[in-house]
Amino acid sequence: MEQNHLLTYLLLTPVAGSLIVLLLKEEKPKAIRWFTFAVSLLTFVISLVIYSKFDKSVSGFQFQDKIVWVKSLNISYFVGIDGVSLLLILLTTFLTPLTLLSSWKAIDRKVKMFSFMMLFLETGMVGVFMSLDMFLFYVFWEAMLIPMYFIIGIWGGEQRIYASVKFFIYTMFGSLLMLVAIIWLAVYASNSLGSFTTNLLDLYKVGPNVPQQIQKWMFFAFLLSFAIKVPIFPLHTWLPDAHVQAPTAGSVILAGVLLKMGTYGILRFCLPLFPQSSVNFAPFISILAVVGIIYGALVAMVQPDMKKLVAYSSVSHLGFVVLGIFAMTEEAVQGAVIQMINHGLSTGALFLLVGIIYERTHSREISYYGGIAKIIPIYSAVLMIVSLSSIGLPGLNGFVGEFLILLGSFKSTVLNSWWFTIFATSGVIFAAVYLLWMYQRVVFGEVKNSELNNKLYDMTARELIVLIPILIFIVWIGIYPSTFLEVTKLSSESILKSVGSFTFNLLK
Repeated sequence: MEQNHLLTYLLLTPVAGSLIVLLLKEEKPKAIRWFTFAVSLLTFVISLVIYSKFDKSVSGFQFQDKIVWVKSLNISYFVGIDGVSLLLILLTTFLTPLTLLSSWKAIDRKVKMFSFMMLFLETGMVGVFMSLDMFLFYVFWEAMLIPMYFIIGIWGGEQRIYASVKFFIYTMFGSLLMLVAIIWLAVYASNSLGSFTTNLLDLYKVGPNVPQQIQKWMFFAFLLSFAIKVPIFPLHTWLPDAHVQAPTAGSVILAGVLLKMGTYGILRFCLPLFPQSSVNFAPFISILAVVGIIYGALVAMVQPDMKKLVAYSSVSHLGFVVLGIFAMTEEAVQGAVIQMINHGLSTGALFLLVGIIYERTHSREISYYGGIAKIIPIYSAVLMIVSLSSIGLPGLNGFVGEFLILLGSFKSTVLNSWWFTIFATSGVIFAAVYLLWMYQRVVFGEVKNSELNNKLYDMTARELIVLIPILIFIVWIGIYPSTFLEVTKLSSESILKSVGSFTFNLLK
């Protein structure tokens, strides 16, 4: 396997798999499920090969593969990864087979179409994280909207059409502004470099030199697109609807990977391309991030629906990631990257656990449950570990990311205020309140609902196979985060160096 083409093989595997799925007979759903699972597993294996060959001592992009696509416009199929994108690709390829396995019984109609959409979605997500050509990035960014729209719209809840249309319109609106900014930047590059180009590595040289008056508009066009995807308060209103109406598989991928595309986009494009604007507007965006942390937590507290509670917790947790990025210190940025991974694991697991009992009882209402520890003790134990990881208990993954972000934002010369850290810390306390309160009402006490004795049964072998790998990483990152922090160290430093000169100039 040629090292230069490894990323292309990674990309083509789910593409080829999705096309073969279309040729399989609808009457054989079991064969379709096994084949789709095997393809997603093979994709994960290829990503592990890439991880094993990744050189942690190099700060630039590795495994670069380039093929000219539109010669007249200097547009190429150009892919490559650094430490940040490597971890996000690993998260994507890790969660996809687990998600497919979790939907084995939950998705019982149009299995072929569902399997095709999941592999198509995986292609789009992986493509976003490896694109080094802005046009290619935009193609993948838009491509993954289509399968998620159908996953929510076909296999979702009662208001699935409303939720899927809202999700599509919100994201599409932001994407179009980003497209305008890409064209604007590429045209500007043609004046500086002598030719129109969408090559990200070339644009890194051009973006910082764009006059501030123009740069700030380009920055906001990119930022709005990514802010909707994160989502940053107050652009979050599509998220609870999409999560609640999506099937479990859709919720896991949406929380686990799709939301990270927004924070990844800010880190990969906004900071290096528009460093001066990033520094200028960092305090303002950090205020929105802190408001999101507190607002998401407070709204999560009053939710009667478990899935909606977890959805609002995402608004709160991703506020930490945005704060970490705009604190622009090494600790905060590394904390933001590791928190993206942590959120994908912990919140993905919470959605899986809510889905497991929903399949049995067809209710997500907290008030419907109570005392389930006596009926399903293994499930209750797993839910406790995942809830504690989401709260940020020391020794589990959530603590590492939040600690680094709070430490980095406290030291930040860009934010230049302790108040960001003080208010953000309250989000950790609120997280403990809404998650532990939910856990207490669902798991402890007497069994209030006699129906539960008949409907509930403990986790099956398949469900344990889905959740145990996630639990392993929850503990691994919590106890020995260096495995993952070493991968992103040089990449984080490289991003900060591109912003550094402007930061120092402003502080003089």
